[in-house]
This record gives sequence, C-alpha cells and structure tokens, in this order.
Amino acid sequence: MNAGRRLVALDLGTARTRSLILGGQAIADRPSAVVRRSSGAGEGDVVRPVRHGMVADRGACARLVRLALRDTRLYDSRPLERVLAGVPVAASPGDREAVRAAVAGIAGCEVALVEEPLAAAVGAGLDVLGACPRLLLDVGAGIVEAVILRDGVVSDAVSLQLSTTTGTGPTADAVDSIADMTAGLLRRLPATARPDARARGLVVTGGGAHHEHLLRRLRTALRAPVAAAPQPQYAIVRGLMRLCLQPALAGRPALPAR
Repeated sequence: MNAGRRLVALDLGTARTRSLILGGQAIADRPSAVVRRSSGAGEGDVVRPVRHGMVADRGACARLVRLALRDTRLYDSRPLERVLAGVPVAASPGDREAVRAAVAGIAGCEVALVEEPLAAAVGAGLDVLGACPRLLLDVGAGIVEAVILRDGVVSDAVSLQLSTTTGTGPTADAVDSIADMTAGLLRRLPATARPDARARGLVVTGGGAHHEHLLRRLRTALRAPVAAAPQPQYAIVRGLMRLCLQPALAGRPALPAR
C-alpha cells in the first residue's frame, strides 16, 4: 500500500542529524554542522544550527536539512510526499515554526511535527496507547527530556538543557540533575498510579542512554527498573517512520507548529 509513497523521517539533533526514507536500506547519520563560507579566502566557519534541540540559525538549519534530505536520495530520487520531523516537548511555538519552515522550504512538501519523546517511545517499541503511565527519558546532546506517556500522548514532561556533554552522554555534573528531575516527574503522578509506573520502569533513549553512571543514578533515584532502549540513538528516527506508516500508534502523531 505504501510502496509508491516517498516518506521521510527527520531527527534534527544538537550533535547528530538522522534521516530515514521509506524503503531505504539504512539510517543516514551525519553531524549537525554545516560550513559557512565567507566572501574572502579561507575554508569557512563550521556552524552548528541546532542548540539544545532547537533551531538557533535558520539559514544554516535549512542547509543542514538539504544535506540530510540529499542523503535519502541515494535510495529514491522522486519528489517527497511528506516529512515527519521531531521537536522537543519544550519547544516553543516559535521553535516549532522554525523547524517546520526550515524543512518545508527545502522539502517542498507537507511537513508534520511530532514530539521527540513520543517518537522515541514508538521507536523503542513501547505501548504508547495504553492508559497506564509509561516513563521515558530521552538523553540528547543538548537537551534531556523526561516524559510520562499514556493514551498516545505526552501527558507530562520536564526538560533540562545541557551546556556540555561528553562523548558518551551528560557530564558528571549533569547526572544528578537529570536523576532528580526524572524522580520529581514520577512524584507528580497521583499516588495510586506511581506503583504501576515504577513496576513498568524507565526506558532511556538518545545518544547518552548507555551512560552507565546515569543509569545507576536513575535506578537509585526512582527505585525502579531502568534500561536503555536497543540502539537508543536511533529511537526517534525509527519512531517517526513508524508514525508515518501507522499514525494510529499515537493518538496525536502529527502536530502543527504551535
């Protein structure tokens, strides 16, 4: 049914940008950086257009989107029909519009936005449609978001912007803040819902999900099972593609800029 459609999932991250086309053989993965060349001689400056998961430089972000979509043309050169792009839960209406505009200006097709932790949960194989709350923590290079998912939506969320990270995730100084933030989110659930949420545990996605000290600290703070999703760095882009194909996996898969 979808064989003739050209759909792309796009995860614009602070450190890495990942894209996946329907029918493609692999996830395209590139640094979230472009070279801005000056009018004079020289090699130009490296610009990182995404900071804390948000668009910081619209022009440079459009160039990054062009590169990411060019990667998908290795598998299919037909015009795009639809792009599903991720945005942090913490993104403001202006942040969401910046993503939509950057992608639409290059893709020339319909662009829908999905909150990244919801996409990550779908990509990790969690049941996001159930009424029982599920805890997920997405650890990116620039922003960390802890969410409660139920009935196909993010029902509650907290976030922390990171100023620096290591090659494997948040710095030691940030680990305690992330654990305390996530434990605080769990405490915001009604007392009757907390035992079930603890029993189901916390799933961690994002590039920092294999940070062992963070996982240990989370287990202590939550008093619950904590595990990294399989290939956690690709959970968002895989979830976006699943939502392209099966929007019923979530009650509100495609969000307008808001």
